[in-house]
Amino acid sequence: MAALQELGIPGSDHLREALTNCTDPLKFIEDFQVENGILLPSLRPALPFLDLHSMRRLEFHESVMEELRERLLQRVGELAASDLKDKNKRLKEILDKSFPAIRVKPLRPIVMCLLKHLPKIDQKYLTILIDDHELYQEADTEVKRQIWEDNQSLFGDEVSPVLTDYIKNKEAALFSTDAEASSVGNGFFGPTPKMRRQDAVIQKLAHMIGKNVKLYDMVLQFLRTLFLRTRNVHYCTLRAEILMVLHDLEVQEIVNVDPCHKFTWCLDACIREKNIDLKKSKELQHFLDGIKRGQEHVLGDLAMILCDPYAVNFMAQSAIRCLQQTVAAEHLPTNNVVLQLLVRMLELGLGAWDMIDSQKFKEPTIDPDLFTKFMPALMALMVDDQIRVLNIKLPSDKANEPADSLPLAFISFMQDNRVASSLSLYYTLTAVRGRDKAALVRVLPTLLSCENERAFEDTFLHCFVSYLTSMSEEFTSEEFCTVIFDEFLMVDVSTESVRRHILRLLWFMHHKLPAGRLASLMSSLQPSAEHSDAVHSSYQTLQTKIQAYQSQPVQPQEPLSSPFMVVPTPARL
Repeated sequence: MAALQELGIPGSDHLREALTNCTDPLKFIEDFQVENGILLPSLRPALPFLDLHSMRRLEFHESVMEELRERLLQRVGELAASDLKDKNKRLKEILDKSFPAIRVKPLRPIVMCLLKHLPKIDQKYLTILIDDHELYQEADTEVKRQIWEDNQSLFGDEVSPVLTDYIKNKEAALFSTDAEASSVGNGFFGPTPKMRRQDAVIQKLAHMIGKNVKLYDMVLQFLRTLFLRTRNVHYCTLRAEILMVLHDLEVQEIVNVDPCHKFTWCLDACIREKNIDLKKSKELQHFLDGIKRGQEHVLGDLAMILCDPYAVNFMAQSAIRCLQQTVAAEHLPTNNVVLQLLVRMLELGLGAWDMIDSQKFKEPTIDPDLFTKFMPALMALMVDDQIRVLNIKLPSDKANEPADSLPLAFISFMQDNRVASSLSLYYTLTAVRGRDKAALVRVLPTLLSCENERAFEDTFLHCFVSYLTSMSEEFTSEEFCTVIFDEFLMVDVSTESVRRHILRLLWFMHHKLPAGRLASLMSSLQPSAEHSDAVHSSYQTLQTKIQAYQSQPVQPQEPLSSPFMVVPTPARL
């Protein structure tokens, strides 16, 4: 082996040449074994005993080498973990002497271990690793980080599959038909931020970054680029989660230089506690107001963090709660400072793509009519819902039914304003969650005119379908099915994601639907060759489930064997 010859050890080339030119090959082999064997005088007399046990010298030397290798790896690890001031110098000296052994597979782990523990590796060694694919693949992540620093394309090749897996996991959660995972409390928004950050994909990405600020900046740039290219909001989620994972790991080298850290930390605490109090709102507002001139680009990253579906879900739900409290207290929305901040952050988050695309890092102006016209109209709907509940408890002659029509301000703002559109969607989810059929039927068809077709976003439809499962008995009504399917979901059935959400709804509700309605829906939802494998798989699985349910024999009701059955009733007397 050429690598051994670089270390001053005769290799295969030397042995081949010597055997070719020597006069006595057996004598040469004996001399070679003596010169290059284990130089331990007490060992030599014992070797014949191994021969008697039919143990080849190769096996013996390999076992000794494995033991020595493990000892050396242990010593290298101890040296790297020690407090010696010159430990890096010692490691480098050992590496310089042993690096040629990287070509010898049994000795390669020692060289790789030395490389792993060196904070700064000479470029000549990194170049050799880059040029040899096998060596590069076997290198530890700590070594690769130093390669990736100056090789963005190589780092992108490594990160791309990780990001793809992350997006696939998010989409799988949105379309999951697992009964427990799809329940109201355990759905897409069920896991806490801490639980979500334990995901293996996120942990792997954090490990790839380590404490390297340059690699962290590259990942953020990848996320911005992919968000712009795809409009996929899950990249915004990852922007926030990767920062908070590094926060959990106490990687101060990175979190201390990310200007979004404290804001994200505070927002994460609010999402975890599912509450934003006056103190937290002031902290968040202080961060937004504290962006100095020349640092406006930070707004782009803050907007991405606020565009995270988990953040939008929290802010919109909190805003609806604020409006409900305002109705109960008979106050005006303009007087609620927490609500004002939530609207400000929602406006910033929902406009993240436009801001990054235009590179105009300036907070969008909030229309004052949002507080003076739209929110009072939305509060009027909430009051109508409360009146409807009270009417149930009152005699019919004293009940005062609210109007079925929606306020014009509500409709017009929902069509043109992204914050109003988002709040309208979450008002609808509140109605479904509260099993308020009248409120749902009243507002649902109007959602078709939401700004930028927000009513057909995956995160909303996931929650909508999950909450509808609690209204299962309503699906026996053809009138209710007409509102849910004909007047809303089936309007955009040509969009593949909407089709998958409808299939998911049928997975849970097929046994409640009228037979004619179910057959009509399955016929309309049948996928064509243009649809993806995911749609075909979902449809086939649902069809199999429906067939299995319909083929189950109806159990005849057993006659009641009760002594009270023979007691004459008033009708028999």
